[in-house]
Order: sequence, then C-alpha cells, then structure tokens
Amino acid sequence: MSASGRIFVVSGPSGSGKSTLIREVRQRVPDLGYSISHTSRPPRGKEKNGVEYHFVSRENFQKRIDSGEFVEWAEVYQDLYGTSVASLRSQITAGRDVIMDIDVQGARNIKDHFRDAILIYVLPPSMEVLEKRLRERRTDDEKTIRTRLTKAGMEIKNCVSYDYLLFNDQLDQAVEELKSILIAERCRKSVRLAKAQTLFNLGPH
Repeated sequence: MSASGRIFVVSGPSGSGKSTLIREVRQRVPDLGYSISHTSRPPRGKEKNGVEYHFVSRENFQKRIDSGEFVEWAEVYQDLYGTSVASLRSQITAGRDVIMDIDVQGARNIKDHFRDAILIYVLPPSMEVLEKRLRERRTDDEKTIRTRLTKAGMEIKNCVSYDYLLFNDQLDQAVEELKSILIAERCRKSVRLAKAQTLFNLGPH
C-alpha cells in the first residue's frame, strides 16, 4: 500500500445493491476502511447508529455544516447526508484505503478535494429489476418508489463520468469485479513505485 491511502467512491441508484457490494467486499479485501456517513433521516428496518450511518437530528446536522465538518453533503429526498472530513483524512493519512457509499453529487465533491479518488458506479440489470428490488424492500410507499425510479433514470446518466461501471445482476460476480478493481488500483505503478525503488535501487524515473 502507498504511504497515503486512497478513496474509492461507490455510487448507484437506490436499489442497485451498492451497500451489499461494499459489505461483501470489506470482508474479502484486507486493510479496507469504510467511511460512515452522517444523515438526518431516521433508521430504516434493522439499521443501527454508527453502523450503516451516524443518525443525527436535522438541527445537529446543520450545525456540523456550519462548522465545516463535512467534505461533502447533500439533501436527498428531504433528508441530509454528509461525509466527515476528519474521518476520511485520519484513515488515508494512516495509509488505509477507504471505500465510500455516496451519491453522484457527493462523489463530485470528493473528487474535488481528493483528486486521485476512484469513482465506481453500480448499475442495476434494468429499470424493471430496479423497481422490483425497491418494492421487495417494503420500506417505501408508492409515491416514494415512483420518486426513486424517476430520480434513478436521471441519475444513471452520470455514470459516464465515473472511472468504472459495474452491473449488479449476479451478486457474486459483481463482488468479484469490485474486489478486482480495488486490487488492481493498489497495484498501479504510481502506488507501488516508491517501495520498489527503495527495495531494488531502481533509481529515479
């Protein structure tokens, strides 16, 4: 690993399965940190504070915005989501790679602050499959589902600005592809050359 860790941003429409992919990959790739976002929305289902998100009140969230605690934040479906600057810098400064689950707007902000961040977009097999997944979650009413589908149709167009695209049709395959991206990026010359020069006296290049 390089002296400084790298940031891997994973985005995708609600229902694309990005959270599941990240959870599976974290179990298979060593030394991979995870940035837990803050949100003003209440927990869903079995979500726990400090695990899926840091759940805070809208007032508390606004205070954090005002004090400059977030490297990125956005309002999504009337709820606020944000990433702490301190949580990111502490991990990458220690040489640990960090994987993140944030939306397109947040990904752009991360890229503005961390130019070598890797952006990965998770696509569903089709809009029909995406709708089926959203309905099977049984966490949203009909209006919210329709809103999510409309937003997904518009948001997916942003995938063209990402470094990698994954189709999450078969979970095992998608997990292996995401794992492969992380490992390949760790093997880049820009990441490992300094160590190789030290070990083998390669000299300047």
